[in-house]
Amino acid sequence: MTPADLERVIAAARSWLGTPYHDQASLRGVGCDCLGLARGVWREVVGPEPFPIPPYSRDWGETGPREVLAEGARAMMIEVPSAEAGPGAFVLFRMMPRAIAKHVGILTGPDSFLHAYERLGVIEEPLTESWRRRIAFAFLFPQR
Repeated sequence: MTPADLERVIAAARSWLGTPYHDQASLRGVGCDCLGLARGVWREVVGPEPFPIPPYSRDWGETGPREVLAEGARAMMIEVPSAEAGPGAFVLFRMMPRAIAKHVGILTGPDSFLHAYERLGVIEEPLTESWRRRIAFAFLFPQR
């Protein structure tokens, strides 16, 4: 698999800035959650979504034996070491120790990322050390 143009990924992600937060939605300018943002970028950069996304829990503290989001991303995207993820990478955050990775974002610079956050919607913010240490997995979008 060849990675998608990283500048195109970043531009697509930034086009979602200001979209209100709405759980399990994926409509630019109308509403999305963090996964809905990534789904929208996928549609713009890669093409139609390969399968419907089943309902999912909002519980960032959820534990379990499977990293469902990482497994799904691994099947469709190009995995890269988290420490080597750069601008344009899709990252999965583990929000609590020992919890499964359930929050996603897209790196927009060496020290910034974009994500959908409850009450704030889609925002771009600094990738602080607190956020950086929560990155559990990183992937690149594939070319169309």
